[in-house]
Amino acid sequence: METYKTAEVAAIIGIHPNTVRLYEKLQLIPKPERLSNGYRVFTDFHIEQCRLVRIAFQVEVLQNGLRKKIVKMIKVSATGDFDAAILLINEYIKQIRQERTNAEEAIEIVKQLLSGNTQPYTHHLKRKEVSEALNISMDALRNWEMNGLLTVKRKENGYRVYTNDDIQRLKIILSLRCANYSLEAILRLLRQLDQNPDTDIRAALNTPKQSDDIISVCDRLIVSLSEAEKNAYTILSILQDMKIRFL
Repeated sequence: METYKTAEVAAIIGIHPNTVRLYEKLQLIPKPERLSNGYRVFTDFHIEQCRLVRIAFQVEVLQNGLRKKIVKMIKVSATGDFDAAILLINEYIKQIRQERTNAEEAIEIVKQLLSGNTQPYTHHLKRKEVSEALNISMDALRNWEMNGLLTVKRKENGYRVYTNDDIQRLKIILSLRCANYSLEAILRLLRQLDQNPDTDIRAALNTPKQSDDIISVCDRLIVSLSEAEKNAYTILSILQDMKIRFL
């Protein structure tokens, strides 16, 4: 069986030697044996496990425990329990598919809301009334307003009053937040809708501007979920191969 030094593993995988050591510290790869001089000795198992780690973290989807699930899968694989790891990656794939379904359904809900097929309110609502009617916390309403997702008019006494247009906008925000779209992605969509009611909703949600300082997974949610699912199938194939090679 082939053996490798830390630097050789790093070169094969395309990472820094310190990253290999970090993988070991985090129990993402098996603990390597050491020579009498203290040098680590890695095997083909370590090489494949490092590849698996790299693919698993290529697209990090954080919502609803998905990151914890992928980390658990990696650690289980590192112990050599490939059957359990395969079970975990299949559960991960199932959940990723559900998250993508939720994201797609949210887009359809937004389309319905924009089509005007909703029952309008007959009078303007106060913040507390909106919170109760839409089941949105007061903190969320404040946060969305502070982040520029909507601007609410005030009466002379300073109280906010929400119009039917505000309610529709809140329903759009709520639907997208429930599907884990980021505030930045939602704001991008709302601004484009303000300029053009015929905006392509899917494209707006999944196409950050080049000028955006930080682009998170949730700023490209559907694209990221699709990439994560593709990577998960690659991981499944690697695990099946590792089960044959190393058991």
